Amino acid sequence: MPGRRVSMIGLMLSVIVAVQNAGAGELVVSSAFEGGSAEVVEIDQAKRSIQIRPAGDPQFGWPCWWYFQVSGVQPGETISVTVDASQLKQANGQKLASNWALPERAAFSTDQKYWLQTSAGVKADDTCLWTMKVDAEQAWFAWGPPFVPADAKQLVDRLSREHADVTAFELCKTRAGRVVPALVVGQSGSDADSRMVIWVQARQHAWESGGSWVGRGFIEWAVSDEPQAVALRKIADIYFVPIMDIDNVATGNGGKNQVPHDHNRDWSETPEWNSVKMAMRFIKELERQNRLVLFVDLHNPGSNSPRPFFYVSPPELATKKRKQLQDAFIAACRLEMKTPLKLDQSTPSTGPGYDQRWKEISSNWVRSATREYVVGITLETCWNTPHSNPAGYMAVGQQLGRGIARYLEQDPRSSPAPD
Repeated sequence: MPGRRVSMIGLMLSVIVAVQNAGAGELVVSSAFEGGSAEVVEIDQAKRSIQIRPAGDPQFGWPCWWYFQVSGVQPGETISVTVDASQLKQANGQKLASNWALPERAAFSTDQKYWLQTSAGVKADDTCLWTMKVDAEQAWFAWGPPFVPADAKQLVDRLSREHADVTAFELCKTRAGRVVPALVVGQSGSDADSRMVIWVQARQHAWESGGSWVGRGFIEWAVSDEPQAVALRKIADIYFVPIMDIDNVATGNGGKNQVPHDHNRDWSETPEWNSVKMAMRFIKELERQNRLVLFVDLHNPGSNSPRPFFYVSPPELATKKRKQLQDAFIAACRLEMKTPLKLDQSTPSTGPGYDQRWKEISSNWVRSATREYVVGITLETCWNTPHSNPAGYMAVGQQLGRGIARYLEQDPRSSPAPD
């Protein structure tokens, strides 16, 4: 009799599960699309749960990015997603800390256009579990809100169609033949050859998707009718590259510390990557014309950074005038970058103690290859907060634009020498 009782309880539980999942299809996971990355560990159809690992190749950078589609969902049901980051490795075989792949909140969408965040996940060892009610037949989950090459092209094409002073152009083609979209905002006139120039770029590390969203917020603000944006366009041209490492973004690889080195360790006399080579060529020409005044590289930092911050010039490259202008730029941004992500007070530098290839970091190369009044700087926008979503990132970009406009109210090319 005891055995029969156990079997009856099991039968009742099976019936309950069947009733709960009545009408639900078989859950299927796919990452076969631009930017996708997922290795399926397990799909439990009865429990409506999925477990995956990031599937990036360490040779192409830290494998911390993941992005996949779930189909077969019964609209209104709750499914659970677990990411296992216990086996992350770098190209040299060393273990990569799991926290790089485990945000507190995952990005979530039912149409691949509008990205929300899940509630906070439950972490255990090197995994994280999120549960989400899905009001659609399919859903997409990702490390952060994806911004893929198609988004970059759509952005630059749309802005060039909508605004007469915006021109879309091809920065280059990658080794794999992919186009790197870019745009320039510039007004014609008698002062066209002497106007100041701003260069803003994102995603030298492919997995840091927040950088592209910050960039989108900035450039959409820059072409807007907001008075500060209008005033900025009257005095400066703006070059913008939404994704530098197009290949790794497209294939769902991390890019950071790829072999032989990543894009942000490539700014040398013999660059490995085509987008870096062409960006350097543009910047050298703008410097020759005495027009470049500001270079901003957009990144995401480590998981424990609660606020955005700037990486500043190391002492080895910080002349008195360069530091004076850098401080003035940061002060202008601090007046604007307040909510929802307030600019942090810390300003670490990227000198010899930071990386052995510190001279080949983009902002350091700009500082060493341009005139003293040019500010080269890196903005790191935090990715592991409740505001690390498209709305929060784009707000940072808009506020960065206002900070730039404040800073350039006085042309730094004519700033007096420091005492």
